[in-house]
Amino acid sequence: MKYGSIKAIYLVVLACIVVLSATADEATVDLTSIVLETFNGETAHEWHDGRHPRNFDFSWALNASKFATTATDADGNEVTYPRSTYVDAWPIALFGYNRDGRDIKSLGINGRFDRQGYNWIDVFPVEADGTTPFEIPLPGRVRYMDLWIWGSNLDYYVEAYVRDFQGIVHIIRLGGIAHTGWKNLRAHIPNHIQQSKRVLPSHAQLQFVKFRLWTQPTERVNNFYVYFKQFKILTDTFESLFDGDELADPDLIPQFWAENSNN
Repeated sequence: MKYGSIKAIYLVVLACIVVLSATADEATVDLTSIVLETFNGETAHEWHDGRHPRNFDFSWALNASKFATTATDADGNEVTYPRSTYVDAWPIALFGYNRDGRDIKSLGINGRFDRQGYNWIDVFPVEADGTTPFEIPLPGRVRYMDLWIWGSNLDYYVEAYVRDFQGIVHIIRLGGIAHTGWKNLRAHIPNHIQQSKRVLPSHAQLQFVKFRLWTQPTERVNNFYVYFKQFKILTDTFESLFDGDELADPDLIPQFWAENSNN
C-alpha cells in the first residue's frame, strides 16, 4: 500500500475519533434530582451542583393583587390576606403515614379576594430580613421542575418564574389545581430558555424567582386554602473538564484575583 493511502486512512480514522469524542462529550449527561425546598419551615438550605456544595438561608413570603381582602376577625383584629402558616400535613405518596414520628410540615396559604377575576398570589423566597426578595440559583441545566400541591377542586392554576443569565424572566406553567387533595405538578423547561453560552464560563445558570397562583374569573375567591410541599428539579450537572477549566469556574475567579492582585 502506498504511503499516501496509508496517510489518508490514518487521517480519516483520526477524524472519526475526534467527531465521536466530541459527540459523546456533548451527549454526556448526569441527571440529578435535587430538592430545593421541603416547605418544612426551615431557613437553611443545602445542595450540590456537581462541583461545589451550596448553602443558602431564605424563607418564603406572600404578595397579592390589588383586590386581596383586609378583614376584621371575631376579636376585632385586622387580618390581611393572603396569609400563611406551616401545618402538620403532607402527601402520603411521599412520606407515608409518618408513623415514625418525623417532624414533617407543609406551607399553607389562605387566600381571599373582594371580587372574582384574574387575581393572583405570589409565593417567593426572601432573605433573612423577611422582606428582601431572594432568587434561588438553580444548579446545573434544569430539565424539569415539580411541586406537590394540595387543592380543593377550585379552578386555579400555578406558574413558576425563572430568570436567565441575560435577566429575562420566563414563565413556566406548572398546571391547574382543580383537583382534590395532593397532586404532583411537573413541567419541562423549554429548550428556548438558554442555560449555556458559547464563551466561557459556558454554564448560564437559571434563577428561580417565584411561584404565582392564579384564580379564574368564574371561580369563587371569597376564602380558599392551598398547600405546598417539596419543590424539586431534575437537572444535568455534568460539566466537561479541559486543561485550564478552573480558570472558567465562577467560584474560583474572584478567589484567584483577590489572592494575586497587585493593586
